[in-house]
Amino acid sequence: MLILNLVVAVGKIGFGYASGAISILSDGFHSLTDAASNLVGLVGVRAAGRPPDEDHPYGHRKYETVAAAAVAVFLLLVMIEVLRNAFNHLTGRAVPHEIGVASFVVMIVTVGINLMVISYESREGERLASEVLLADALQTRGDVWTSLTVLAALAGARSGLPILDPLAALVVAGFIGYAGYQIARATTGILSDRIVIADADLQNVVMSVSGVLGCHRIRTRGSLDHVFLDLHVWMPPDMSLTDAHALSHVVKDRLMSRYPQIADAIIHIEPPPPGPTD
Repeated sequence: MLILNLVVAVGKIGFGYASGAISILSDGFHSLTDAASNLVGLVGVRAAGRPPDEDHPYGHRKYETVAAAAVAVFLLLVMIEVLRNAFNHLTGRAVPHEIGVASFVVMIVTVGINLMVISYESREGERLASEVLLADALQTRGDVWTSLTVLAALAGARSGLPILDPLAALVVAGFIGYAGYQIARATTGILSDRIVIADADLQNVVMSVSGVLGCHRIRTRGSLDHVFLDLHVWMPPDMSLTDAHALSHVVKDRLMSRYPQIADAIIHIEPPPPGPTD
């Protein structure tokens, strides 16, 4: 999929520069975001396959986050370039180019490739129950709608409304900016250790274990599919250390069974505070 996305992006960008159709150029940059997302996915899969070591006891998953942050910066630069080109055409600083038949051919061919990608990723995503493939298929559907918007703008420009070409570029810039915002928001949450699973949901699971008196100081961090959890669990003060330790493993197993995305859970055993615990 990475190769196909690159072919689509390079084809649009190359033709956009050659023909002067900035809506095609902008859509090419937008398609390049798919290739960037694929690359981040590959980095994440490769990083996830590397076990923790002495220097990285929590693993290497944040390499994926760093790569995603780099993509967000790249999208910001791309959006600025698209906006600059659109502004130059709207203000007359750049001479409008004639929209030829080749522009429609390029766009139709790339839409066809995207439809093939959507079909394949949807089929394989359902077969493998892969969230990555299904999410990428959904993103590619958005690219198809963007390309159809560009086609409509090209048709209008060829019919005597050349302003539609830079206006379509502004629409594409909006899509690029939104994609960058989503990536930046997700990466910022991971890097700032934003909560991943609601405390109340985790507390309900812990309290379903017989013998547990309560819990507090629940903390989660990481990505949606790779979570680290630590919490304090109240045990009866007269319980032996051996029994309390065994009960803590029951709590851990139940948490990790309910939330398979938890990579590790650290449970601190302590007696309940003075007073009622309910």
